[in-house]
Amino acid sequence: MNITELKPQIVWKFFHQITQVPRPSKKEGKIIEYLKSFAQEYNIPIKVDEAGNILMSKPATPGKENLPTVILQSHMDMVCEKNNDTVHDFENDPIETIVDGEWLGAKGTTLGADNGIGMAAELALLASNDIEHGPIECLFTVDEETGLTGAKALKEGFMTGDILLNLDSEDEGEIFMGCAGGKDTQAIFHYEPQPTDANLVYLAINIKGLNGGHSGGEIHKGLGNANKILVRFLYLLGAQVDFTLCSINGGNLRNAIAREAQAVIGVASKDKETARILLNNFTADIENELKHVDPNVRIIMESTEQPETSINEECKNRLIWALHACPHGVMGMSHDIEGLVETSTNLASVKMAPDNTIIVGTSQRSSIESCKNMIANQVASTFKLAGAEVKHGDGYPGWAPNPNSKILKVAQESYKKLFNKEAKIMAIHAGLECGLFLEKYPHLDMISFGPTLRDVHSPNERIKIDTVDLWWSHLLELLKSIPAK
Repeated sequence: MNITELKPQIVWKFFHQITQVPRPSKKEGKIIEYLKSFAQEYNIPIKVDEAGNILMSKPATPGKENLPTVILQSHMDMVCEKNNDTVHDFENDPIETIVDGEWLGAKGTTLGADNGIGMAAELALLASNDIEHGPIECLFTVDEETGLTGAKALKEGFMTGDILLNLDSEDEGEIFMGCAGGKDTQAIFHYEPQPTDANLVYLAINIKGLNGGHSGGEIHKGLGNANKILVRFLYLLGAQVDFTLCSINGGNLRNAIAREAQAVIGVASKDKETARILLNNFTADIENELKHVDPNVRIIMESTEQPETSINEECKNRLIWALHACPHGVMGMSHDIEGLVETSTNLASVKMAPDNTIIVGTSQRSSIESCKNMIANQVASTFKLAGAEVKHGDGYPGWAPNPNSKILKVAQESYKKLFNKEAKIMAIHAGLECGLFLEKYPHLDMISFGPTLRDVHSPNERIKIDTVDLWWSHLLELLKSIPAK
């Protein structure tokens, strides 16, 4: 089935167009040009700020002029992740979508429904002439995924609305009224390259087949982290045989759970069989531990060519110990909202750089500011003890729930009217831009809602097709149900 034949057609039409425009974080130039051409085609007033954020506006439909102005908001950029065997250039190639039963996904890459589907809904509203609504403003922000720099750069006065509908949530039938804040912690190890020994045999170890996923929305699932699995094996190996570590790399983005990791090691030929037996036993343990959440995990060790250099022994040990000790996963559950993760940390990436450094990327989240700083400092302490250089990012604030929100009440009532059932009122552990909006626009009354997405920030990302129609219907009912000022 062609994506543009799905219901509601106008939303899917624009989503398809968005998938054809490359839009990596920090490289949103092409999608900005697309949005400008859309505004020109539909004669929509448009503003672009210095950061690249875009605001389009549309007057009320007849009879709705006395309603308050509503801001609809989504972000332009997408997480660019692909399987190792997929050939795809995210800066130039369109996303290839696939309808698979009740789901829409992509061929070997992230889909970009996070947050392309939110953008598509905004464009559908702006392009339509048969939808009842008061005055609306549509905000499209840049670089949400790698630093929220668009939301941070937003200036006072760019928007005029009093109500904001964030379209960046991932469960239809759930209305979000709060989110966690976040912070990044980076550790840098400096190593001395050593010449490798031709008398050793060299082995490449690869962790593959993990699902990965969003380090906020899916951290509670206990998914396998390729970095943790790899370093766990290296720690066990070091207790049995001497080995040199020639290279180590794993994970990619700070807000994605690492799906793949690789290392090249050198061992004496007499120890090769010991290493292989250890790996077989270790693999069986990992497969048993992850059988319910990551049944396709694979740990492969095979011979490889001799590299030119290895990491000096002292740095190798400090790195492995620190990575093994570094916390990952859920650190605490909320006492206010049942089932909500309060605090977590993600061991996101391990990258070797050309300047003889190894850079470890981690991210921390919490709905309590003091706990966010505590877990960031705990991660920092782990790496400081190992002699690494540690840096923290600026972070971003959480969005404190407001149970007295007027737009939340309207959203609840309109959902019940449409579907004769109650929407779930939630807070989300993933980060949203809403906390940053409140810093500049403290009067805003906000909620976040969206259709059902799964495995975002991974090549398994997919959107449940029928939930887009349900979410769209709710959005339209909500817009026409907002009471007058």
